[in-house]
Amino acid sequence: MAQERFPVVWLSKAAVVTLPVEIDIANADLIREDLLSILNRGAATLIVDMGGTTFCDSAGVSALVRAHKRAAANGSEMRLVVSAPAVQRILDITGVGRLMDIYPSVAASLGGADQAGPDEKGSPPYDGYHAALADPDDKAAQPG
Repeated sequence: MAQERFPVVWLSKAAVVTLPVEIDIANADLIREDLLSILNRGAATLIVDMGGTTFCDSAGVSALVRAHKRAAANGSEMRLVVSAPAVQRILDITGVGRLMDIYPSVAASLGGADQAGPDEKGSPPYDGYHAALADPDDKAAQPG
């Protein structure tokens, strides 16, 4: 089985892949290959975390669109996490913003965990994604 080049956390049948700060012609093919590989491994939901991405060119947009087409063909769902205005703008201009659901955070893409706010002790709400990142040896975070 191929090893992805970008960090992936599995939460049951959902996969969260974190993309780099810049997505351009230099890495778009690698991103496309990783996204397709994750979908081929059975992800029912693919969450593409572009929360740290500040630049995405047309090659990156093309990689996202091709992965979205594969997700649709597989009966899977693909969600984007975008926080940079420049990235949001390119997705809006190209129509990707109408093609895929875009969320402000990974927690929101997983079902609104960050909408709940901190508990009365000031702790952020639990979400399995960040828990899995904290303990990479946790078997619950592995595909299966």
